Parts: sequence; structure tokens; C-alpha cells
Amino acid sequence: QLQASGGGSVHPGGSLRLTCAASEGSLSSYVMGWFRQFPGKEREIVAQIIATGKFTHYPDSVRGRFTVFRDNDKNQVYLQMDNLRLEDTAIYYCAAGSRFDVQPTTKLYDYWGQGTQVTVSS
Repeated sequence: QLQASGGGSVHPGGSLRLTCAASEGSLSSYVMGWFRQFPGKEREIVAQIIATGKFTHYPDSVRGRFTVFRDNDKNQVYLQMDNLRLEDTAIYYCAAGSRFDVQPTTKLYDYWGQGTQVTVSS
């Protein structure tokens, strides 16, 4: 089971770091993804990182502002979010899957965390 934490409220331009940890089992062999969900919308991918951590992928909406990285020794995955915008306000989820895809859907991921709220407001 995955647990996402680190959400909160920040002003535009601020930063947050989200952490995803597994309560049991190892994340080291999984592709990890961070998704977000706006009210009434489907979850959308914001970052992916392969098992070794050597390749990451982002959609245009967050590229250059968000950074995903992992520490397999600590069994954790992180999402560093900088220069946050009002439109980044959403619930953020981490997920583990066995395959990478440039445009993943939620079906590609097998295990999910509970979500953490990120609010950007002035």
C-alpha cells in the first residue's frame, strides 16, 4: 500500500515536496508515477520515473517546474514542485506500475496511494 504525503497550501511561486512511501513491499522494481486530479476530471499524469531512476518524463504543463526522483534504499519516491501556479491546485496521487508509457492512463498503474491535497492560492 502506498502513502502520499507532503501536500499543503502555498502561494503562487512557492514550492512543495511530495513523498510516496510503501507501507510494505519494495518499490524498487516499479515504474512510479505521480498523477493529479481536478474536481470532476480524470486523473492526469504529472511525472513518471522508471525503476532505476535514470529516466523521467513529464507533460508540458509541469516540465521545468516539477522534478520526480526516487531513493530506492529508503523505498520512497518524491515529487519536487517548484514555481507552483494556481492551476496546480489538485489532489496528487502516487502510483506504482510495471510498464512505462509516454501517455499513461490510470489503468497502467496497479497500486495507488490515498492522495494528498495541494492548494495554490494568493
